[in-house]
Amino acid sequence: MTTSAPGGLPSGPEGGPPPITKPSLAVAPPRATRRRTGELVFALLVIGLGVFALVGAFLIRVPAGARVGPTVFPIFMSVILLAAGVAVLIGVLRGHLGTPEESEDTDPDARTDWRTIAIILALVMAHLLLLEYIGWALAAALLFGGVAWALGNRRWWLGFVVGLVIGVIVQILFGELLGLSLPLGPVLGWLGPLI
Repeated sequence: MTTSAPGGLPSGPEGGPPPITKPSLAVAPPRATRRRTGELVFALLVIGLGVFALVGAFLIRVPAGARVGPTVFPIFMSVILLAAGVAVLIGVLRGHLGTPEESEDTDPDARTDWRTIAIILALVMAHLLLLEYIGWALAAALLFGGVAWALGNRRWWLGFVVGLVIGVIVQILFGELLGLSLPLGPVLGWLGPLI
């Protein structure tokens, strides 16, 4: 039986303060649950990207007699992605969640915009799939402009123009300075003799 102490505060069964009980850890607050789900999704996406990159690295044709082939860097990056994704996944499963910095201009109660994330993922996949068919520069313009549009840029058309300019510059720099050939595609095929 709990009685009331002289200040209107509840007291324990023998007139002392009420017993201290530990809060239940079984039910997490909704905000922490959303953060944990988001971090789990992020970790799984990084692991999936690492697996995708690793499989793609082993599909690269290596020239005969090459000491260091074109697969070394992709395999290295794939291993880093896999290790980072597994480390984040283990940390989240152990309860180590990232905490937003106070200086960040974020709303911790805002819901994740899954539509925007899906659009950006679709644009990245389209970039990878269209690279051989439309060429690097146009695929980069599609990715750059599409992401700008998905993130709410009012002048979305400018994103496509900037993406195309950056794509052509990267195409020329990689061709001239590094001797690598990014696919030109049918529209920019005339650049072939220049690169």
